Amino acid sequence: MPKPITLKDHYRETRVFARRAVVSVFVVILLIVALIARMVYLQVLQYEKYSSLSDDNRVSVEPVAPTRGLIVDRNGHLLADNRPSYSVSITRELCPDIDDTLEKLSRLVEISDSRLDDFHKRLAQRRRPFTPVAVKFKLTEAEIAIIAVNQHLLPGVSLSANLVRHYPHAEAMSHAVGYVGRINESELQKLNATRYSATEHIGKTGVEAFYEERLHGEVGFQTIETDARGRITKVLERTDPVPGENLQLFMDLSTQLAAMQALEGRRGAVVAIEPETGGILALASVPGFNANLFVTGIDYATYNALQNSKARPLFNRTLQGRYPPGSTIKPIVGLGGIETGATTWEYSIYDPGFYKLENDSRFYRDWKKWGHGVVNLHSAIVESCDTYFYELAFNMGVDSIHDFMAPFGFGDRTGVDLINESKGLLPSRFWKKATRNMPWFPGETLITGIGQGYMLATPLQLALSTAILANHGNKVQPRMVKAIGGTPLPAPEVGPPITLKNPENWDRIIKSMRDVVHSAKGTARGIAKDLPGYDIAGKTGTAQVLGIKQDEEYDAEKIAEWHRDHALFVGFAPVQNPKIAIAVLVENGGGGGSTAAPVARLVLDAYFESLRQDANVPTTRAVQTP
Repeated sequence: MPKPITLKDHYRETRVFARRAVVSVFVVILLIVALIARMVYLQVLQYEKYSSLSDDNRVSVEPVAPTRGLIVDRNGHLLADNRPSYSVSITRELCPDIDDTLEKLSRLVEISDSRLDDFHKRLAQRRRPFTPVAVKFKLTEAEIAIIAVNQHLLPGVSLSANLVRHYPHAEAMSHAVGYVGRINESELQKLNATRYSATEHIGKTGVEAFYEERLHGEVGFQTIETDARGRITKVLERTDPVPGENLQLFMDLSTQLAAMQALEGRRGAVVAIEPETGGILALASVPGFNANLFVTGIDYATYNALQNSKARPLFNRTLQGRYPPGSTIKPIVGLGGIETGATTWEYSIYDPGFYKLENDSRFYRDWKKWGHGVVNLHSAIVESCDTYFYELAFNMGVDSIHDFMAPFGFGDRTGVDLINESKGLLPSRFWKKATRNMPWFPGETLITGIGQGYMLATPLQLALSTAILANHGNKVQPRMVKAIGGTPLPAPEVGPPITLKNPENWDRIIKSMRDVVHSAKGTARGIAKDLPGYDIAGKTGTAQVLGIKQDEEYDAEKIAEWHRDHALFVGFAPVQNPKIAIAVLVENGGGGGSTAAPVARLVLDAYFESLRQDANVPTTRAVQTP
């Protein structure tokens, strides 16, 4: 019988299984040992490292923005404050898909294309990680509620309450106080990254820009604990920010508003200075603009409309506009003529209505075509006789005119605590040779003597020169800010006073200016009626914009408005112990006596009414410092 065939070797299979089981157990034990070793390595040997990394994900330090300092006028009226406003922001590091999130957000609240473009530009700027970038400001309560309800669908989106700059008198103070705006890329490169780490706005113009360092304050920091969605769950430590300092200006709000109202519907500027201190009481450039539009970002259409407007509302005429001063400089030129011996108070001429140089066929005409008859220096100022000053300028020479007028602030910046001030232009032989490589001609001297030709001045320079004249030569520097943080600022150092060989000439020239307003032949006699308890020393001026040919007669009705003469007036009041010096410019306004002088009268009335009201307030009244 054959031996049975065994298909299954149980013994062998048992031995193979046993060996495999031992190997498997060994491998499992080896893996367990490796896992334990790894856990020991991570939990014990690398504890400090991964504990720190864990804390970095859970605990972070974020900057806290300081509160910007307030700006008030001399009587404590708010000119710039901070108002709470809700904004919606996106943190790029917490938002997996920016575009998708923006699309969802746009379906919930209205976001303009310009806002979205602005958001993308700011998102691309250099900044600290996990810094929210605002998409929209000034949310309504309904918008806040809609976003809050849907916030779980919007990763990286956050709502926050911030203090936003606000200007109660936005248009009236647009050029004086200025405005804040978003920090742009070029500014970001220059700023201290730590100090501005929580700030999105910076002063752009006016006082806001010049005193940015004092208004901004010092940034604070807080250590916060966040959850997986980046929401703050706990504040672990906090260093409070230091708020910016409050500024008190010399400006008088009621005087500024009166200046804006007096120029309403025109283009021009009013600058009023306190002669004793140099404090600027009014700085009005018309038209102005709504400064609040720039705080959170102005849309392109509105900005282009402002920038391209023919009236130039963004242009600060008070310290950037350069205009021929016209006859407003005649009192100073007259003083220069006395000092240099080019004329005397007794010297007189006959004015036929024109002046001619020898061997020159050109007629240099007076504004009064039939002339003023016999005039001396006093009557030439009162009646604004051009012919007298043609001869006086010729006798003085342009360099003597330059040297005498320069100490009054012409041809140089005044040093006012504002940005972008123009120098103006006070011509001389040297200037023309250096800039144009041409000789000086006698006819150019004549028109310089009546404030025409190359000569240019800003309204601020005209107000400053008038204040120095009112001070009998004692110089002041125009200033906007009176006190910072409640502490008055010291008066800046100024040059030596202007001295005359005969100090009585100050009073005599001022007497002539008083008669410009208060005498029967004065060019500004129209504003003297019913003056409420003060007198005015002044001088009118008319600055030619369009050249007139020799045989042509100026007719404003036949000339486009933009080519008509500028109207000017300078003055101070009261004549004894002056409290205010003023310069008024009305672009293309025509005659200084008929257009600019009435504007000055309205401003002066408002200022003295303000002084009377202050006198009725108890002396214990303190300036508000909100």
